Amino acid sequence: MDAVRTAIMNNRFNAIVEEASAAVYRTAHTTFVKIVQDYQCAIATAEGEMFAYPMMSGVNVFVGSPLRPTLDAVGRENLKPGDIIITNDPFGTDGLVTHLMDVTLLYPMFREGKLIAVGWAFVHASDIGGAVPGSISPAFTEVFQEGLRVRPVKLYEGGVLNEPIKLIFQDNSRIPTELWGDIQAMISGLKSMDRRINELCERYGRDSVEEGMQDVINYAEAKARAVIKKIPDGVYSFSDYLEGIHDGQLAFFYATITVKDSEIEVDFTGTDPQLAAAYNLVTGAGTHPYLIQCLYAYILTVDPMTPRNFGILRAINSHAPRGTVLNAIYPAAGGSRAASATRAYDAILGCLNQALPEGLAAAGGGMSGVIVVAAPDPRTGRDRVSVVGTIDGGGGARRSCDGLDGSEVRASQRSVPVEIIEIETVLVMRAIRLIPDSRRAGRYVSGAALEVEMENTAHRALITVRNLNRFVFAPWGVKGGEIGLLGKAVVNPETPAERSVGKIAVLELGHGDILRITSSTGGAFGDPLERDVASLAREIENGMLSPKRAAEVYALVFERNGHIDEAGTAEKRRERAKLKLADFHFCAERERQDQIWPSAARRELASLALTFEQRIRSQLVGNVHHRMLAEGNPVDAAKLHQAVDEEYASLSGTERQFSDPMGAQECSL
Repeated sequence: MDAVRTAIMNNRFNAIVEEASAAVYRTAHTTFVKIVQDYQCAIATAEGEMFAYPMMSGVNVFVGSPLRPTLDAVGRENLKPGDIIITNDPFGTDGLVTHLMDVTLLYPMFREGKLIAVGWAFVHASDIGGAVPGSISPAFTEVFQEGLRVRPVKLYEGGVLNEPIKLIFQDNSRIPTELWGDIQAMISGLKSMDRRINELCERYGRDSVEEGMQDVINYAEAKARAVIKKIPDGVYSFSDYLEGIHDGQLAFFYATITVKDSEIEVDFTGTDPQLAAAYNLVTGAGTHPYLIQCLYAYILTVDPMTPRNFGILRAINSHAPRGTVLNAIYPAAGGSRAASATRAYDAILGCLNQALPEGLAAAGGGMSGVIVVAAPDPRTGRDRVSVVGTIDGGGGARRSCDGLDGSEVRASQRSVPVEIIEIETVLVMRAIRLIPDSRRAGRYVSGAALEVEMENTAHRALITVRNLNRFVFAPWGVKGGEIGLLGKAVVNPETPAERSVGKIAVLELGHGDILRITSSTGGAFGDPLERDVASLAREIENGMLSPKRAAEVYALVFERNGHIDEAGTAEKRRERAKLKLADFHFCAERERQDQIWPSAARRELASLALTFEQRIRSQLVGNVHHRMLAEGNPVDAAKLHQAVDEEYASLSGTERQFSDPMGAQECSL
């Protein structure tokens, strides 16, 4: 690898994809693409390994997504100049597409008759049909409810549009013109990449450009391995819970990371089977970037000069068993799969907090609620599906700095300006505000909670919100930091008609109804008694921290004039100092669950469930989990096996003698 040539090629490739990404969002039609920027494009080698990925715009979570299964399904020998492949099928692409709404294009690039690269692009389509406007409800139980699903097929063949395929997409969308406009925007970006790659070949030669692709991938791999090598070798495990849409519906997540020299293995064995809800994620057979986003972010934080390409994933081997919520199989619903990806992020973050002597960060708010409204367009009177925007939880505190107010570190979506919301929809935004006293206390505090309040001015409006979570299990704190606050949603707050609506699936608002959503917040990091007094003084001055809470959680002492008494504060802190702080601080509900369900027992339940037929797995896990909670005693192997056998007999009408899925005579926890 020639260092100078590699640097030149890396910069050239990056310039190409940044230009293409800008072209997509500047020519897109829907708010969710042209403002929120839920889209992206990139370039891969002919074998499907991404070697250039934008960083200035669009989403950042799909670096290294698996193109190879889709290219194998189509057949490289069947590709020719002018072809464009279209698909939105997670199962047919083995995880290149992660839910139906991500309409995806592949664009083969040729030079001198040889396939040298493949352009990739996707947009989150604001509607592709299905049972509700916007196509996504967390309550959906099958992919059929979520709208149109198309396996990889040629939208263009030899430069000629396949009109029936275009019409299939348009005829199944509530916003056909806007959908086709977004697809054309993707094509503009892909053609830009094709043109620029061929210009590079003209200047440097085809062979040099192809060698450059491999060089930048190898360089990213070397940089990633250098970062991983600094993590202490060992095996680290962590678990967390995802909340389903229905009361009591849960999914257990379990991650084990094994660090050895310059490689990391991530194993999600012990995670629950896919849910009868839309939280399922298809990730395929290899390492999927959506599953290991936490590690990817850590590598880029430690070494920001690491090229963003497939090479990073070569140092990380991940595995999520087929049939689990993190690697679902047909016909799982997946519209709200980002909630599961967030919990996978938290589980790996919990492992890294153990691996790194100083820790890393507390859990983030754990939600990124995307608000969609279906109602008449106030300008035309025609029905319209519009994205109102996203509401993120307050970010978790980090080991050396505070969390972000009303925003997650892992979130990359932009906000929709109020002016656009009120022009394009029937909603009036009454408030978008940060909540005082919502930052969680620690040496470094979480970000503040965000609250949005909107009023419906039409006779009727349908609201869907996907990816809301952390309404029951609060985000955890680290090394003495407070746990986060829970999220909530209410209609007509502070009136006689006030009612809580919890995690919203589909909500109908009448004329004048007001919806208020308050985000969760992440946890804090470190002992609150070590919080810098000057930082606390600034929070009090700007109204985000009340003197009362400052005295309670930070042991601040105030003089009669309201100023902070630093000497008195130091003395009071010495009196309240704790001898030892726990590495993790969990909420009461999590502690209750863990008391009944030790991690080993809960992993065993998840693994056992995968040995049964797919149709009953989720219900079997839920029934056994809540049965043991109701009994109130810690679960052991004998109780677990008996409960599983009894619940299986109840669900199937037949009996099945428990057997260890690994073939052992007896299974111990």
